Amino acid sequence: MSYSIGVDLGGTNLRIAAVDEQGHLLEKITLGTRLALGRDQVINDMCEAIRGLEATYQGRASLQGIGVGVAGIIDMRKGMLRESPNLPGWADYPVRAEIEKRLGTQVVLENDANCAALGEKWLGAGREVDDMAMLTLGTGVGGGIVLGGRIWHGMTGMAGEFGHMTIEPDGVPCKCGGRGCLEQYASATAVMRMAREKIDAGAAPGLARAASSDPEFSAKTVYKLAIQGDGVAQHVFSLVGSALGIALATMVNGLNLPMYVIGGGVSGAWEAFSPSMFRELRERSMVYAATAPADMAGDQGGLAKVESGTGTRTIITRALLGSDAGLYGAARVAMMGGGW
Repeated sequence: MSYSIGVDLGGTNLRIAAVDEQGHLLEKITLGTRLALGRDQVINDMCEAIRGLEATYQGRASLQGIGVGVAGIIDMRKGMLRESPNLPGWADYPVRAEIEKRLGTQVVLENDANCAALGEKWLGAGREVDDMAMLTLGTGVGGGIVLGGRIWHGMTGMAGEFGHMTIEPDGVPCKCGGRGCLEQYASATAVMRMAREKIDAGAAPGLARAASSDPEFSAKTVYKLAIQGDGVAQHVFSLVGSALGIALATMVNGLNLPMYVIGGGVSGAWEAFSPSMFRELRERSMVYAATAPADMAGDQGGLAKVESGTGTRTIITRALLGSDAGLYGAARVAMMGGGW
């Protein structure tokens, strides 16, 4: 038996998993990301966990490689993390070299959204297609493109930054320096911004009550209120869906891929945002209008069945692997020897 180790390095959690060549999860370790102790300590924690997994399977299985997924802009050739919103103080940090120095072996460094896309291609919603794109809706909005079963990096490794597609010219300012980016309308942060704006304007009594009574008031709370019939909460998610529909229309028109997968924590609110998303998509994409599933399965449940080899229908669907997509993808990219 052979296996690889996948790592999902996040700002809150550090997760490490051993995955065999069939995609079976052998073991998973979840740690807190101890950012306050500095970069070296976080890397040390990661490498200690990796060594522990290696020791567990030594003599029983052969290690194919180690893949590390991290949010942010990565210089693929140099293995350098140029910038990461989740890892303050890690700008221009040679993550790959630091890990390799401690482990004494080669490591593949990859963007976390690319890992999630590859994970869904390998074992999740995209397993019946060769080409797909993925949007990950979390604190921000990430994305990844898989062509011919491999991550497509573009010229410098920065392909798939769908979160910074312009949805509204001169719209809400974004941390990237632009305005009106998808991330400002379809992320958990965006949901909270829109909800707070409604509360501050005195136009959302239901949201205001929830915010004052719930110390953990979050995008998930807003979703629950939307499902319970709160009109303002429903409007917030309608705006999320409209923004996604505009982005997807551009992606479908430009890429003409058979599948677009939506994952990340906010994708759990599919019921609240998908109606406006599909409505916007149908109105803005002539390609989608011509290739939408005949039974509109994608418009209904979001978990459409894909017939292998058809390649004639555009499927918009939810991710299947949840938060483990990035772990599986990181392990898979190591098995494939990297993608650069």
